Amino acid sequence: MSDVTFKGPCKGKTVFFNNGKLLAPVHAKQIKQDAWIHFKYIDNLVVTGHGTIDGQGSHSWSSNNFDMNRRLPANMAFNFVRKSRINGLRSLNSKSEHLNFFCVDHFNISHVNLTAPGDSPNTDGIKIGMSNNVKIRNSHIGTGDDCIAILSGNTNFDIRNITCGPGHGISVGSLGKHREEKNVENVRVRDTVFTGTSDGIRFKTWESSVTEITVSGFLYENIKMVDVRHPINIEQKYCPYPPCPKLGDSHVQIRNVTLKNIWGTSRSKVAVSLQCSKSFPCKDIRLIDINLIHNGSDGPATALCEYVYGSARGKMLPPSCLN
Repeated sequence: MSDVTFKGPCKGKTVFFNNGKLLAPVHAKQIKQDAWIHFKYIDNLVVTGHGTIDGQGSHSWSSNNFDMNRRLPANMAFNFVRKSRINGLRSLNSKSEHLNFFCVDHFNISHVNLTAPGDSPNTDGIKIGMSNNVKIRNSHIGTGDDCIAILSGNTNFDIRNITCGPGHGISVGSLGKHREEKNVENVRVRDTVFTGTSDGIRFKTWESSVTEITVSGFLYENIKMVDVRHPINIEQKYCPYPPCPKLGDSHVQIRNVTLKNIWGTSRSKVAVSLQCSKSFPCKDIRLIDINLIHNGSDGPATALCEYVYGSARGKMLPPSCLN
């Protein structure tokens, strides 16, 4: 099939059950919308089964076919879906992100397995924007981009027991590029393992923001890093494709963030990088029991702080640079 849309409203519970293997078209141009399988305006949706959704994305990722300016389709998208859940889904090789969520509310995601090669571009596992009351539990995500991307306008997320790798970690952002963006608030990430990822805990905001928003109320607790390049990374001069114009500081305010019981190994010497905005410094950043080790020839792990205020207590390796 080329693409399919399931559009409500629907009466009662709706179940999408897959116990086989669904193959997307090889060529992205055969899919005429932003996702191969799309759910819209549905309440009480259940997506389940032990089957596989295969996006067959390798053709789209090749250097001859990949175009940064062209949006490739996700494997599945959920827009304006409420009081719903995904359980047991296996998604392979999406052309772009595996699961894309926009304006969902009270949505539970559990026991999903989302995989693509580590060098596949823009294959985020779960990408979410403008959504509330989301739980993500007991899942494995290994892709070529963010395992989970938390975008503008999200509130009240609970993320627990995730294994992430390969990929770019669990990222907040990027933020600050578009004028209509909203605050991101109340996110908890616990009992999670990052293995071989480029980042673990990551905030990324554009240097020259066009709007002022706040990122606040975050808790990261019981997080293991295994050979992660940047285990803890606040990056408020985000520039994925340099050179980038330097027109001003980020206007995204990051505050009230707790990082507790974070341990493991860092691939780079700077294991804790808190590079915040000069105009809107990070505030109330709390480090509690951090133990990140770098075994490289360039010496033990270090921390880097710019325009960040907070506190540190308990075991602290590398030594804290917070004021």
